[in-house]
Amino acid sequence: MSAELMLPECGRLLTEHGMTWGELEIPYVRFFARRRVLPAALFDRFWELAVKAVAELHPGEPMHGIGACLAGPDYDRVLRDTLGGELPPHLAAVRVGPDEIRLEGAPRGEERLSLLIDSRRDQACMVSVDDTRRRIDPRGAWLVEVDHGSSVVVDGVRIQLDTLLIPTQAARLRLVAGMPCRWSVTSEDGSGWFPPGTPNRYDHHGRPYFHGDDLVLKVPCVPLTITAARGMEYDEARLELTPGPGEERLVELAPQRIYDAAARGWYGADMHVHLNWAADRAGVPADAAAAQHGEDLHVLNLLTGDISGRRVHDREALEAWTDVDLPWSDATHVARMGVEYRDDLLGHVYAFAPRAAPGRHHTEFAGDADWPPNADGLRELRGLGALVGYGHPFRTPVCDGDPPMRPVWSDCAARELVADVALGLVDSLDVLTHASIPAAAAVYRRLIGAGNRLAVTAGTDAMISFTRSGDQSNPPGWARVYAQIEGELSARSFAAAVRAGRTFATTGPWLELSVDGHGPGQVIQAHKGRRIRVTAGAIGPEVAAVRIRTAEGVWAGAERLAAGSGRVSGEPLTVTADILVDAPTYVVAEVLCDPHPRTLTTTGYALTSPVYVDVDGKHVARQEDVRWCLEWLDLLEDLIKRHCRLAAPYQIGDHVSLLEQARAVYLARLT
Repeated sequence: MSAELMLPECGRLLTEHGMTWGELEIPYVRFFARRRVLPAALFDRFWELAVKAVAELHPGEPMHGIGACLAGPDYDRVLRDTLGGELPPHLAAVRVGPDEIRLEGAPRGEERLSLLIDSRRDQACMVSVDDTRRRIDPRGAWLVEVDHGSSVVVDGVRIQLDTLLIPTQAARLRLVAGMPCRWSVTSEDGSGWFPPGTPNRYDHHGRPYFHGDDLVLKVPCVPLTITAARGMEYDEARLELTPGPGEERLVELAPQRIYDAAARGWYGADMHVHLNWAADRAGVPADAAAAQHGEDLHVLNLLTGDISGRRVHDREALEAWTDVDLPWSDATHVARMGVEYRDDLLGHVYAFAPRAAPGRHHTEFAGDADWPPNADGLRELRGLGALVGYGHPFRTPVCDGDPPMRPVWSDCAARELVADVALGLVDSLDVLTHASIPAAAAVYRRLIGAGNRLAVTAGTDAMISFTRSGDQSNPPGWARVYAQIEGELSARSFAAAVRAGRTFATTGPWLELSVDGHGPGQVIQAHKGRRIRVTAGAIGPEVAAVRIRTAEGVWAGAERLAAGSGRVSGEPLTVTADILVDAPTYVVAEVLCDPHPRTLTTTGYALTSPVYVDVDGKHVARQEDVRWCLEWLDLLEDLIKRHCRLAAPYQIGDHVSLLEQARAVYLARLT
């Protein structure tokens, strides 16, 4: 399969428009270039300052109107203020002061540099970078990409960038593991070293990485740290060395298994990955193949997706490879083209293994109406045989006792979820995502407690076209949903396992749940007063605690005695409890994690789908959770009436009708 067949426009768009690829520069599109240099820990601070800048530009604007004005601020200035004078290791700065101009930044090994022009003058200044000339406002800023040979001139003063070079003698490394792996080669200053032609990618922690086996690369003759990893089922192997001038050193390094999911009949997937979604590189199929095999990711769902307009990236790939495995698939690795169906108000949905491309990929974008409801898109995708679920649902923290007002009116990508799941239109929820994992887990428990049968899944939203962007430049599969397959692995057998709820999702640990011998997705028919035995166990060096939860909350748990205690990778942490059944309930297991290099996001976590316990023929429908869902629907109706972009009166009627159908389902459960 050629890159030309799958990606006829991506390279051209990147060349002509830079990281935005010509998309409408709504706020998160304008954030692309700044996210490349901003540490993930400062993302929230960046948006706080952006909102503050809007408030200064629009004094008196009410808070609910601030979001509509986020296109206004100077985002390079917001970036500069977010950094507060500090420089990440991969960023250099030209500080333009009243009396001097100086270059700051540690010498680095990378050929391309991100350079921040930071004016501290009360007057404007003229800056040229290669062929681009710009007037910098008083106290302004400009983020630009350069290399060591670029010409940077500030008010006629040429800035010498060669001080950022590291003069050193060179050597060569040959990296061999005997299987595809994720490699990192770093020097003490944090610089990454890569084989020629390899994308220079960086993960959530800012660590450089690339994929493959038997690779040769040029390195400096300085102390180096080399690591080999292979997804979450393996431990990291590490070696430190200092090569000699002109030497070619053979490095044989292989990560060791922590657990073997496929040997137990479980296969791990990332339900939400993009090959191309703007960014600083056009992703090609070889990148996806190398990542899937290098991470030993059993199932990869590569999604089409729009960004801010009507263009659907990778649509041609979907149409060329609909309903067939991508060519690098094998007996234990399946890759498919899928769909991200999007409406920013109503929610984002993944679709896995549709038999054909849908007629509609999104609503609401580029001035279109927020219509029809997402339910129409879900029905079409399910009619095409696709597995469907809502992705990256909540960015705002949500706790167990919080009312639905908080997620509905905040940064939410799954507002219609509560209605669609009641109507049986949704197969899963991506609880493990780059968004708030605790928030998604809290809402997930509300949904299953209210009587909805819904599988837990994981979708990282990793973007192969981004090389440095926090979680989204992570390798695919840094969070996974494992599904217990019946028979051989295929797209169909995997989808069937998820629909049946035979799943758990994890950022690393292996997790098992047994309820009287039943596993996730199964239903126990019980009588009131029955006692059931529950066992949950987890494996992984990051595991801090294992908990058993029912519809009423945490039932039992086990914790490590102390940090670092008992952290043998293959040694399980197990908890067993007896539950006296007096009402319909569900049972799930979860893992809480300590911070660990294996965890490529802010929160390590694992969660099973439920084992459902029906009592005297009745399903769980906890009254508090049902009323919570009904309140959600009321809030959503109000939000739609206030903020939906609609073209005709009947369109609001379609939304209200959908919500009324969902209300009827929940009201019936109250009886």
